[in-house]
Amino acid sequence: MKTWEDWKSYRRFTKLPPRDRNIVFYSETYQDWHHLQPLIDFLIERLSRPVCHVTSEPTVALPSVGRGGLHAFRIRAGAVRTWFFQMLKADVLVLTMLDLGNFHLKRSIHPVRYVYVFHSMGSTHLVDHEDSYDHYDSLLCVGPHHIAEIRRREQLKGLTPKHLVAHGYPRLERLIEVARAHPREPSGGTTALLAPTWGEQSILHVCGEALIAALLAADIRVIMRPHYQTARLAPQLVQRLITRFGGDPRFRHVDRMEDSASLLESDLLVCDWSAMAIEYALGLGKPVLFVDVPPRVRNPKFAELGLEPMEMRIRRELGTILPLDRLADAPRHVAELRRGAEDFRKRTTTLRDEWVFNVGRSVEVGAREIARIADERAGAGASGAPRGAGRRQVGST
Repeated sequence: MKTWEDWKSYRRFTKLPPRDRNIVFYSETYQDWHHLQPLIDFLIERLSRPVCHVTSEPTVALPSVGRGGLHAFRIRAGAVRTWFFQMLKADVLVLTMLDLGNFHLKRSIHPVRYVYVFHSMGSTHLVDHEDSYDHYDSLLCVGPHHIAEIRRREQLKGLTPKHLVAHGYPRLERLIEVARAHPREPSGGTTALLAPTWGEQSILHVCGEALIAALLAADIRVIMRPHYQTARLAPQLVQRLITRFGGDPRFRHVDRMEDSASLLESDLLVCDWSAMAIEYALGLGKPVLFVDVPPRVRNPKFAELGLEPMEMRIRRELGTILPLDRLADAPRHVAELRRGAEDFRKRTTTLRDEWVFNVGRSVEVGAREIARIADERAGAGASGAPRGAGRRQVGST
């Protein structure tokens, strides 16, 4: 039945006139909507552009159904989705899915421009595969580090230069706005947000129980916010920690990564190698305690680029590193970070401008560039020009 429903969605998509398939967005899950929805909204509301949003999210209601200018479709993971990618007829496909072309989801046999939107402020060459970004035409880059990394790989591997856009990170801007609208009231005591990355080497797997116990023993409130992949792949681990600490009024479990209340309530972040630390520190002006678990490396050749990944750099600039054999020192480091909070907040304002493009206007920049690419592609299609002809390099080096 689900396959039939997906097929009906696909058929409905193919029957749209070409002008309504000029700009297509694809999201794998609900988590992607946070990064794509602001761009969709600007295109529809400010630029009056029709947009298609195809999602494989299996349960959450389709985004903004019924809005003028938006066509929404659900095509879940499976054979129909694979066919959709391979046979797609559109001018532009905007997505935040890594590894296009590396596995079963390939580029279309038809001329489509593929625009990648970053869903992380981290680097491209440590926690992602070596070739994760090779098959996109355009990348909406968060900051100068993305441009430097992509260009270096192109040089080393002899790849065709991509169209790189000096975009920014709308999610960071939303966090800044939320923090300004809800200034934190002094509550007495300290609240730590424990929000690590996922995988066998993450905090919750390696030392979560001991770390939480050490913080609570020092009367530090703990909000545990597991990565959604941890909740999906290791639910028994999460439940074990809830069972152990759930009776303590100073402990709270949050199961929604998009929850902003936990960010605002906390005084500092406790994490490992998660690039979420960049969002937290630059968006809220609050420090980070990095637990020194082994790094999650999916590209063992990352050093070939000769560029330090942001995941490593931030550990020096956004907080303090806690060695695994010194977990008992966590409360002391928390106290030290709290004492330097005001100086830290001022420094992150400077870092924000250095590390991120177009703070305060990234949605407009990204949406207008997507519209320009779509118009260029539509014009090339009408004239018979080859895909990618006449590209403009934006924000490139």
